[in-house]
Amino acid sequence: MKTFGVCFIACACYLSRVSGQALAAQKYAPTLQPCPGGTALVREAGSNAYTQTLGDEEAGYIAARRSLVLPNAWASYSRNVQQNTPVALPAYVDTILSGLLGKEALPNLGIASSGGGLRAALFGAGVLSALDGRNQSSVQAGLGGLLQAAQYLSGLSGGSWLVSSLSQADFPTLPDLIFGTQQADADGFGGWITPENLLQPGANSNETAEFLELFVEEVHGKWAAGFPVSVADVWGRSLARHFVNGTTADDFADATLAHGAGLTLSGVANVSTFRAYAQPFPIVIADSLVNRPNGTVVIIEPDEIVPLVNPIYEFNAYESGSFDPMLGAFTPTKFLGSPNSSVCALGFDQLSFIQGASSNLFNSMNTSAAALASSAIGPIIGLIEETMPQTGLRLDAADIPNPFFGLAQGTFVDTNSKILSLVDGGEDGQTTPLQPLLVRARGLDTIIAIDAPADTSDNFADGSSLIATQTRVQLLKPAYAFPPVPSTQTEYLAQNLTKRPTFFGCNSAPDAGDALVVYIANGGAPLGEPPLTNNPTAKLSYTADEAQAVLNQVFDVATQGIPVSAAGGETKDPEWPACLACAVVDRARRRLGVQRDGVCVSCFERYCWS
Repeated sequence: MKTFGVCFIACACYLSRVSGQALAAQKYAPTLQPCPGGTALVREAGSNAYTQTLGDEEAGYIAARRSLVLPNAWASYSRNVQQNTPVALPAYVDTILSGLLGKEALPNLGIASSGGGLRAALFGAGVLSALDGRNQSSVQAGLGGLLQAAQYLSGLSGGSWLVSSLSQADFPTLPDLIFGTQQADADGFGGWITPENLLQPGANSNETAEFLELFVEEVHGKWAAGFPVSVADVWGRSLARHFVNGTTADDFADATLAHGAGLTLSGVANVSTFRAYAQPFPIVIADSLVNRPNGTVVIIEPDEIVPLVNPIYEFNAYESGSFDPMLGAFTPTKFLGSPNSSVCALGFDQLSFIQGASSNLFNSMNTSAAALASSAIGPIIGLIEETMPQTGLRLDAADIPNPFFGLAQGTFVDTNSKILSLVDGGEDGQTTPLQPLLVRARGLDTIIAIDAPADTSDNFADGSSLIATQTRVQLLKPAYAFPPVPSTQTEYLAQNLTKRPTFFGCNSAPDAGDALVVYIANGGAPLGEPPLTNNPTAKLSYTADEAQAVLNQVFDVATQGIPVSAAGGETKDPEWPACLACAVVDRARRRLGVQRDGVCVSCFERYCWS
């Protein structure tokens, strides 16, 4: 991998250009203003998971979506399943999904898309496309419509790129999201532009140096306005060219454009599909680095960096904060970065910065001064130090003025920290963002967990993320509930649980409070195909043909179920659409006091782990 070492050559040129302040630099800089009357910069959700509440705006969105959108969405999905599976569904499945029992009887579905770089973003996109009712191939496969019926969609790291870009681009189809459309304009979404490398754009080291210089220039205004700047800001400006409106392949290198600067996470609330409640509620998460007193006992997963007991922060269009019991507090996302209760910041919640925070793995390179200097981010940090001097900050993390300073002093480890230092949401070993979907106040029945990290030597999943989540849930009892899962990677691999869809929580007691988890992992190539989905995380560019080939193979992964032996090889399970429908309605079925019946019984015998 080439490095950014040549970037220091451009320093003098950079210093001469800062005064020009390109459009992106102006739009990226937050501004300060008196807080509007009646503004509360902290909402305490509480530490008791059974009495925690959602923010009013999120609760309003979910209620409106359930009332105005989900009845038709579930009915459409039900028709797709019944028309494209050879087996009859039990009567209760159609009764629930068709809305005959009212909207309150409908299932509560969430989807979590994992981290793992561009590989995970593409894998997650392929699964979502297989669940998309606008995709005729998905409709014919009997899965189309589940995406439209989901209440929540969470992402971290590469999954955060997928979730946030999909939401802010006004919820296009997944092919249009990835490859763009001919109609994209300067303010529209031009696709992921995967042929350009995310970390090292340009055809050679000189072009890469020029891009880096430009990215650093674009964040200078934020520093000049008095806000902390770190490598996450610079990384985010690169990500913006791929995952935020305002860039096309033709103008990728145009330094006069904003390239998504000024577009914020809170601004997602203004896109048309969000206003119409026509997309699942998007959530992005990040892990936190904290300074702990000597002697504090923490639990760290093997080979991971962040302890499992560190607070996990979630970001949505309305609020940012944590439901973890050690904090249980939120701040309005549009006022993120505010210095005090009377002066509010606007524009700190840049989409590219949130994406950079959720995927910031660069602290893992900071094992020593020498290692940092020779790493890919060494020159970036050098440029930041030379052009934007700051003290008391972690330049290898995403730095956010702490809105929760002084809060929960007996339990919140960062209560006395002026800055929150955030990193990749999977650094605690939980590469699939399940935590926000386990919040009791959200009341989810079923979670589709899309898992595409590089756990094994050949870059497939081995169940480590679910193991880490199970461990964290046990540590934080009774805050969260999670169904029993295998406790070792060996079990996942020996039972092929990563190579086929697996249901967890099929036999949980009603008072357990856990959701049923449908686990769809990137565990191996489907149906005897050569593997295309296990590229290393460090592969940060894909040709259009490579990206399409990955999407095609992921479609087979998502629609195969447990493959059935047939003449000439394996074929897709024709009952898989019915089995997935059985899983989606199972908690709703249980609330009605109805017994599993028909094909759902045999489906659970085959797909459930116990």
